[in-house]
Amino acid sequence: MRALPIRVRLTLWYSLAVSVTMFAIGCAALWMVHRAINDLESEELQQRVRSVRRFIESRPLGETSVQLREEITADYNVSHGNKWLQVIDENGNWIYRSPHVAEAFPTLALPQQVARNSSYFTYTAESISVRALIEVIEVHGVRYTVQTGLTLTKTVSVLSNFRIQLFVLITIGLIASSLAGYFMSRRALNPIAAIAAEARLINDRNLDIRLPVPSAKDEISDLSRTLNQMLERIDKAFKSVRTFTGNASHELRTPISLLRTEIEVALMRPRDTGQYCAILDRLHGETIIMTNLIEDLLSLARADGGAETVALKPILVEKLIHQAAGFWKHAMDRALIDFHVQCDSANLALLGDEVLLPRLLSILLENAAKFTPPGGAVTLLAKAEGNRVNLSVTDTGIGIPPEYQTKIFDRFYRVAAAKATAPAGSGLGLALGSWIADRHGTELCVVSKPGHGSCFSFSLERAESVVSVNRAPVEQSDAALH
Repeated sequence: MRALPIRVRLTLWYSLAVSVTMFAIGCAALWMVHRAINDLESEELQQRVRSVRRFIESRPLGETSVQLREEITADYNVSHGNKWLQVIDENGNWIYRSPHVAEAFPTLALPQQVARNSSYFTYTAESISVRALIEVIEVHGVRYTVQTGLTLTKTVSVLSNFRIQLFVLITIGLIASSLAGYFMSRRALNPIAAIAAEARLINDRNLDIRLPVPSAKDEISDLSRTLNQMLERIDKAFKSVRTFTGNASHELRTPISLLRTEIEVALMRPRDTGQYCAILDRLHGETIIMTNLIEDLLSLARADGGAETVALKPILVEKLIHQAAGFWKHAMDRALIDFHVQCDSANLALLGDEVLLPRLLSILLENAAKFTPPGGAVTLLAKAEGNRVNLSVTDTGIGIPPEYQTKIFDRFYRVAAAKATAPAGSGLGLALGSWIADRHGTELCVVSKPGHGSCFSFSLERAESVVSVNRAPVEQSDAALH
């Protein structure tokens, strides 16, 4: 079963709330009307009893019951003959009886048999509902029982008409409120419809469009701002992908063009073995550049896709840095760079990924070797700082201007001043290094001054000391560096 549209659901909920409210108000109004009529009837019956009292009090003392009956009958038959009234004294003498009551109540309790408090009750006589009151009064030392009543025909008619009118009024009010609720729901949802219409116009070619934000600070404006923030992230992601694709294509096009040119030149005429070896050597160098570039691209692609996982485990710091140093020792020697490795403790350990962490150090060492001129120095340092281990690579190279230090971690970004003085690179190394540091829960920091070198550092959580199962190669690598 399909869910109802939100506009219809809002209308139904609004109508239900209004109908419950109106029903409660109607019941309360009916109860109040009934209570008001009941109070009026009670006051009317009490007034009749007081009228009887005043009449008896107006008679002279010593008047017999027979004389009193004659006087009250003569007076009440004219004014109260059609009313429900009967009076009896404490001796059982009838003082007054209207025909209606005499037929319905042939007998009446004596004053001494009636409770002193007034007693209300309802009975039916001649198919007519009557509300009656029995009350004992005492005049000139004689007690009388007075029974009077009111027909409920008008009361029933009034209440019946009020119920019908109330039902009609509630029905009309419910219909009107439902229509008003539907109209208000349309008006309330119009901003959402406008947002939806605007969102349907957005595609991958116009992600710079933003949804309208209502001036009111409500849920709809929050929704618009949230969607705009999402569009901002999507726009940045699309731009990043386009930039990444364009830069990757550009970076791959250059070595491929060189390979093609070298091969075409080599095939133009026969050459001797030495010339072919020289050409193959140049081709080999270009393939190394392409291989490194493609590996960086694949690593970043796996990182963006969440396929690159990080498994943190205790790693012996001394073994980690000496393995990285051993790989770059010969490259530093060929570049005439003085290379130093320092570690605080032989048993110092940290938590890291045993595949990605060496790669991060290799990226930093490659970057230091690339931008340090011959005669300079590069230092790989591991130092314990409380419950963390700080790793840093410091060089005495050309340095990085302050305005570029926040951009060097962007993909394919290369400082313009360094392009002419350093070997060509893809601009992906530091971006990949920053990602590796981020996945380890740390940040790759740089401190640099133009002409005085740079220092790249990061810190990792310290682990419990681990025992290296391969101490000999570490010691050999250490000996080879000094």
